[in-house]
Amino acid sequence: MIDLVKAAIAALNADMVEWRRHLHRHPELSFQESNTVRYVIDRLKAEGIEVREGVGKLTPGSPGTGAIALVRGTRSPSDKCFAIRGDLDALPITEVGKENYCSQNPGVMHACGHDAHTTMVLGAGIALHRLRSEWSGTVMLVFQPGEEKEPGGASLFVKEGVLDNPKPSGIMGQHVTPELPIGKLGFRAGPFMAAADELYITVKGRGGHAGSPHLLIDPVIIAAHLLTSLQQVVSRRNKPGQPMVLSFGKVIANGATNIVPDEVRIEGTLRSFDEVWRAKLHDLLKEMTEGLCRSMGGDVEFNLVKGSPAVVCDLELTARMRAVAVDLVGAANVVDMDLRMGAEDFAYYTLVMPGAFVRLGTGNPAKPGTTSGLHRAEFDIDEDALAIGATMMACGALAELHD
Repeated sequence: MIDLVKAAIAALNADMVEWRRHLHRHPELSFQESNTVRYVIDRLKAEGIEVREGVGKLTPGSPGTGAIALVRGTRSPSDKCFAIRGDLDALPITEVGKENYCSQNPGVMHACGHDAHTTMVLGAGIALHRLRSEWSGTVMLVFQPGEEKEPGGASLFVKEGVLDNPKPSGIMGQHVTPELPIGKLGFRAGPFMAAADELYITVKGRGGHAGSPHLLIDPVIIAAHLLTSLQQVVSRRNKPGQPMVLSFGKVIANGATNIVPDEVRIEGTLRSFDEVWRAKLHDLLKEMTEGLCRSMGGDVEFNLVKGSPAVVCDLELTARMRAVAVDLVGAANVVDMDLRMGAEDFAYYTLVMPGAFVRLGTGNPAKPGTTSGLHRAEFDIDEDALAIGATMMACGALAELHD
């Protein structure tokens, strides 16, 4: 069956490149993917594939910007179902390079490869539909919004029950990976990617003229102490050997050379794997923040937004997907992945069904941007990976439907 799938994907390769480039030229932010999902739906319906629209509603009554498609094999009756997932949203980044398909939406860019993920699920689904007389069961194509923004489109899909009819026996996700060379597929069974929480802190003091510090409660100094003191949670409160990251990427004081502001706003992220420790961390960070700020004469607003849990890949399903990958690209090109402190809302699916997550090699030093890290303005992929990823998704799904 692999040879049939490879041939069907090869026939779609030029289309997949064009789909991916169209999506790359027209990126949309999380929960704003109306044109993106319409582009996908139109191609599915043109093939005669059943589509459920308007799912993944951020708020009641809002338009859902996700879709579910059902590709049904016709060889013999079967109630088996397996899901493959792609994400639709882009990031608030201004792109550089890529003259032929650079983003046409200022300040928005597919810098995390979701255009490729969507394309590969679409390609896998259309190839399987064209081969439907060769297999039995149902492959659910999951096109979800909002992977990059809380509450996460995956959580909304689970909450809305859109994966319940028919109910898949499992789900596979995939992510482009620039540090892996083109042709490689990476797997990890068990814990794989971290839980992610967002921190929003406003340190409040009393600003004024910088030449009169004795009259002020300087929130800049308090914030500086806070940023370094909170790292003690990592170095002194976290158990050695337990993966954890606390990073702050945004600090805004909005003063001037001679003006101390009234407040400083700080935003950061917390990454962890153990749910018991994660809960303790939430309380500990709040206590330390409030205690330090008040001890220095200031006040503080502390808000922690709980994000997606850790991605935990099912041991047995991952082993089966790895076996499919070996058949597809050879044992030498199937590699073990380390724990990653990046987060993925794919975790919400793994809470309700077995899941496997594949890292797709897209790096090629001969092609500009393809070895750049994710979430960077110059990020790109080697598009030869599209056929590999689509074939992996299609063959992985068929392996789970096989009697």
